[in-house]
Amino acid sequence: MVITVNDYEKIRTMYMREHMSQRAIAKALGISRNTVAKYCAGASYPGLRADYHRDASVMTPDVIQFIQQCFLEDAQERNPKQHHTARRIYDRLVEERGFTGCESSVRAAVRNLRRTRSKAYVPLEFHPGEAMQIDWGQAAVMLGQERLMVNIFCARLCYSCTPFAMCFRKQNTEAFLEGLAHAFSFFGGVPRRVIFDNARVAVKSGYGKQAVSQDRYAAFAAHYCFETVYCNPASGNEKGLVENLVGTTRRNIFVPVPRMSSMQELNEMLVARCSQYIESHKVLRRPIAVKDALEEERKGLLPLPQLCYNSRTVMEVRVSPYATARMETNNYSVPVKYVGCTVAMKAGAETVSIYSDGAEIAVHPRCYGRNQDILSLEHYLPILERKPRSILQAKPVRHALSKTLLKWLEIGEFSGRELMQILEVYVEKGEDEIFRHQAEYLSHEAIRRIPQAVEVQSVNLAAYDEQFMKGDAAACQKQA
Repeated sequence: MVITVNDYEKIRTMYMREHMSQRAIAKALGISRNTVAKYCAGASYPGLRADYHRDASVMTPDVIQFIQQCFLEDAQERNPKQHHTARRIYDRLVEERGFTGCESSVRAAVRNLRRTRSKAYVPLEFHPGEAMQIDWGQAAVMLGQERLMVNIFCARLCYSCTPFAMCFRKQNTEAFLEGLAHAFSFFGGVPRRVIFDNARVAVKSGYGKQAVSQDRYAAFAAHYCFETVYCNPASGNEKGLVENLVGTTRRNIFVPVPRMSSMQELNEMLVARCSQYIESHKVLRRPIAVKDALEEERKGLLPLPQLCYNSRTVMEVRVSPYATARMETNNYSVPVKYVGCTVAMKAGAETVSIYSDGAEIAVHPRCYGRNQDILSLEHYLPILERKPRSILQAKPVRHALSKTLLKWLEIGEFSGRELMQILEVYVEKGEDEIFRHQAEYLSHEAIRRIPQAVEVQSVNLAAYDEQFMKGDAAACQKQA
């Protein structure tokens, strides 16, 4: 017999209010005494069902131990893309242990065991200016006609959630330190702690609390006066704010793939997007907008040092007879007058600057290839003017000019002097200027070493004639 809510109400009323015995209630309602006793005591009510659980008989302790061993193997590999699925565990049980149960039993056990293994995290709270988290990500971009995978340096203040992002071609020490310096400048101050992974560009040995900083990074941290907090291995939760920023930046700024003319333009766009985020965004479950929180946080940041830290790698080299200075197997050109001189090379994340006696004499994009020549045509113009027959075969010319322009010069039957004038226009105004006046160059009307006639002033030679006549007369007297 199914006990309805009305039956339950009658039993409780007759027992609690009318003080009838359980026997009388059972007789009056035609319900068994056991059912009446259960409901009289309030130990149950209609519709309540007991939880049902029965372990599959095939899921023995050995099987459970095997599943846990699979989990342990995954943890040791630390490769989330290659881990044991429930299906793979079932297949291994059948192959290695002769398991006779069904796959659904294994799936249920895997699900329950993974649920018990789930980690719990403590929510964190920071004071204004207390900490900043940093991390790296990657994304594809189009720089000119080249598709590159760039490295995104991301930083985020922990109190206000203010973001900063900057791109580099490589994750090296120069990029790391430049990214930090630009982040501090963007935020308007230095946080007291910087939290990030055990990156090789910063860590000499160890990890977590036992990590030992690299010398250059230690000097940088001392200059800006912040403490470094290295995360434990495989503990992204310790810097969850910036982990979220990396994904958000990649999905929202790099989709679709940005098309930029240079790395500088790309970074200017990133800074603009970060500024836009600050002005318009409010983080969920935060009491105030990012803009207002940043104003509060800036009051707690340490002031920037008067001198920005020089994060570039510096070395002295001797300029070769080909007017190049060598760094990391690559050759960078300098003006030919510095051949044989010793110069200082300063390599940043994206540029290489060359100095002589403290003066900058050349700047090149940093090359991350090997055994490459990075040559500036302007540096070789003086020697090409002295050796015009080598112009069309000169490597600086072939590296600088497009194939179209180079072919046009080869079939144009220009003299050495005319080729030099075209190269000077190229260096000063670019290739488009040459093609704009292509017809004039072919007719040789636009190529003139002297733009206008030279004005020759008249000279009074009377004094010279007088001296000449005196000398002539003296010679005649002597002969006489």
